[in-house]
Amino acid sequence: MIRLKKPKSEPKVSAGSMADIAFLLLIFFLVATTLMQDKGLMLQLPPDVPPTETPINERNLFKIRINSKNQFLIEEKVVDDLHNLKEEVMDFVLNPNANPSLSESPDKAIISIKTQRGTSYANFIDVLDEVKEAYYTMYGNRVGLSSKEFRALDKKNPSQNELYLTARAGLPMNISIAEPDKIN
Repeated sequence: MIRLKKPKSEPKVSAGSMADIAFLLLIFFLVATTLMQDKGLMLQLPPDVPPTETPINERNLFKIRINSKNQFLIEEKVVDDLHNLKEEVMDFVLNPNANPSLSESPDKAIISIKTQRGTSYANFIDVLDEVKEAYYTMYGNRVGLSSKEFRALDKKNPSQNELYLTARAGLPMNISIAEPDKIN
């Protein structure tokens, strides 16, 4: 009996399972990858209205400047740090002793922050935080809360919303952030 050799079969790769593996790898990398998240300041912009010329009494303007070397100029005085800024803002806005060099009333007080190009973001944020903290402290003091407790008020809760509105009545957070100056 003569045996005939069977022809050798060529190896084949199953393409169906390759597609499944590729799909599973794609799902794995989509789930395991963290996407870059945008970071920024949560500032509420004013509504877009046509600009009008409203005269501002210089007495009602508290000026804070930060130059490109990150030096602070607060009310025409050079300061090295911000440790007194919160108290200065509170005194300016509330003007408890009716000082003629401070604001006429809390609703007319404006805190102006202006930087130069080249100012570090960290210093700008530090100044903005101190100014906002001054306002939150004033709001909290009006209703017998700390600034942290005031910020934690739930405006959806009617009694807490009433506290929030009472604290803010007649004391708007007037912060002007001017466009940076160019460096000369």
